[in-house]
Parts: sequence; structure tokens; C-alpha cells
Amino acid sequence: MSLLGKAAVAMWWNVRPEQRAEFGDWHSHEHFPERMSIPGFRRGSRWASTENAEGFFVLYELEQYDVLTSRGYLDRLNTPTPWSTKMMPHHLGMIRSQCRIAASFGGGIATSLATIRLSPDAGRETELQAHLSETLGAMAQRPGLTGAHLLLTDTPRTKSPTTEQQIRGADGVADWIVLLSGYDPDAIERVTADQLSPSGLRAAGARDNLTPGRYRLAFTMTPQDATVV
Repeated sequence: MSLLGKAAVAMWWNVRPEQRAEFGDWHSHEHFPERMSIPGFRRGSRWASTENAEGFFVLYELEQYDVLTSRGYLDRLNTPTPWSTKMMPHHLGMIRSQCRIAASFGGGIATSLATIRLSPDAGRETELQAHLSETLGAMAQRPGLTGAHLLLTDTPRTKSPTTEQQIRGADGVADWIVLLSGYDPDAIERVTADQLSPSGLRAAGARDNLTPGRYRLAFTMTPQDATVV
């Protein structure tokens, strides 16, 4: 089983310690159910950084790419609830990428996750994508690992920033994204130090602007779990 769908929204941000309790309550009990009620949303997962006490990664898996521009999604983005309006300013340093899923192997939800944000060297896009697809395809069934995925950012053209974006301020955007999940964090560390090391990825055609991250699962939800708010 691969990621649930053909598109995704991948996001990184920080939440200050004094806001974490309310953030967890809001995100789990209002925001995730709201997002999972949107047609085409298949699964959401929230991950807490194991390296940065303030850091989070969130992934929404979408049935099709056009869900990103659907009325159901845009209506939510442009009419945030009062609680969402209160919490959005606390999403610090937001990186938000709307993506096509280029390769996905394994699946399910495990307890540990590595993310790698990267970009291809000019003219080496095809070479790097082929290398990553082959490398990731050999990983998902290894002991300790459960999933290996490549996401390529493809931001839809929209007329203007949504209301949620205006509340947060300018969001950053990742380019290419590698996700590696598993039930053994040591197995993930071995792979990211070897086949997915910065030097190995640069040799395969990536630029120097690699950004790794390590996370543990905090919460996940599917539409079947959600109660419409």
C-alpha cells in the first residue's frame, strides 16, 4: 500500500512551548476533523520533531491533484473558524508545499519519519528523480522500514493568497520532498546516513540546499475517523 492518493500537502512549522497544549487540542479535535470532511482528503498525520522541541510536520494525502483547487478545500481555507483564526498566527516559519506524488512504496502509518527537502541541479531533474525512485523502491520492505515516498511540489495557480495564508503571513515552499517511515528509528538513521546522505544525494544530482528532519507520530486521522465540525 502506497500513500493514499496522487497528491499531498506537506507542511513544516514551529509552535512555541506556551502554545503547544492548545495547539494539540485544536489541531486534533477541530482542525483535522474539518480537513478530513473535505471531499478528496484521504488521511492526515501530524508528527512532532525529535530534534526541535517546537517543530512539527503535517501531511495531508489527497485522492487527486485537483482537490487542491476544489471548492470544498478553498472554502475552508478562506473561511477559517474562530479557533483557527486564533491559532494560525502561532504557525511559525511555515513551509507549505502542494505536491504531486511522484513515487510511493510501502505505506501505512509507522511511528518514526524522516523528511528531506531538496532541489535538483539544473538539467539533472530526470537523473535525480530516476535515482530516487529506484533507491526508495528498494527500501520500503527492509526491516525497520515501512514506507518510502517522493513528492514534487507543483503549486496550483490561484488568484490571491487564501485567508489562512494572509493570517499567517508569507509561507515558504519546499521543492522536492523525500519521506522515509518506519517502526525502528535506528533503521531510518542508517538509511539517511548511507543511501540518502547529503553527499550521496548531491552526487545523484541534488543541490546543496538539503534540509533533513526527524519526527515521531503524534496523531493521524482518516475521513472515517472524523466528526464533521
